[in-house]
Amino acid sequence: MGKKKGKRGRHMEQKTQVKNAGNSSVSGQNETSDERIEEYGQVLLDEGKGRGDIYLLSIIGEIEGHENLNSGSKTTKYEHVLPKLAQIEDSREIEGVLLLINTQGGDVSCGLALAEMVASLSKPTVSLVIGDSHSIGVPLAVSADDSFIVPSASMLIHPVRMTGMTIGAPQTYHYFQRIQDRITGFIADHSDTPQDKIEELMMNTADMTKDLGTLLVGEDAVRMGLIHQVGGIDRALRRLREMIRRRRKA
Repeated sequence: MGKKKGKRGRHMEQKTQVKNAGNSSVSGQNETSDERIEEYGQVLLDEGKGRGDIYLLSIIGEIEGHENLNSGSKTTKYEHVLPKLAQIEDSREIEGVLLLINTQGGDVSCGLALAEMVASLSKPTVSLVIGDSHSIGVPLAVSADDSFIVPSASMLIHPVRMTGMTIGAPQTYHYFQRIQDRITGFIADHSDTPQDKIEELMMNTADMTKDLGTLLVGEDAVRMGLIHQVGGIDRALRRLREMIRRRRKA
């Protein structure tokens, strides 16, 4: 017959079991985090403390609208991001949002809907343009409380484009104008660039070779008042954590 385990032996066994369970839990959390990154380009940032107080949300590729794009395109699906932003607003754990932007633009109404959601969050938000923030990506970049752009990143402002059949009538032009007013009005309300200046950039004929519009690179976007500062992930995260600390004290 085997000997009975003493108190010390039982204690060590229980401790090992707890440790293994903890490792299993951490492993499960890491797997969930990896799946979230792979599927949605989203992850929680926690400074290694085990609590995700900052939510990293990436806007990449083309912003997909009410119709699915082809399977070969990199897209940001607005039907995924909208409920996630609502969940972030409702969460007690998440205290801030870092918006990572590298997009060629996409569906106007859906991109504008995402920008309005970000702008209406009560929690601190910071955007970082790391590649491109073209077309409807511009309202998304300016929707955050503070904004950064890396030196090599670009922002493209151009008139609204429409595919498919259009009717050559004054009503069509009026409709296009109203859509553009929604976009330029939002950008003006959430940046330091007046609406008439945005419209001037949008209708510029000297900058683009085959189209109207203006391409702004890095410091140009800051000088125009669209983005607050030139900087990378280090400065963007530092600024967001500073905003979170101030909100905690308030």
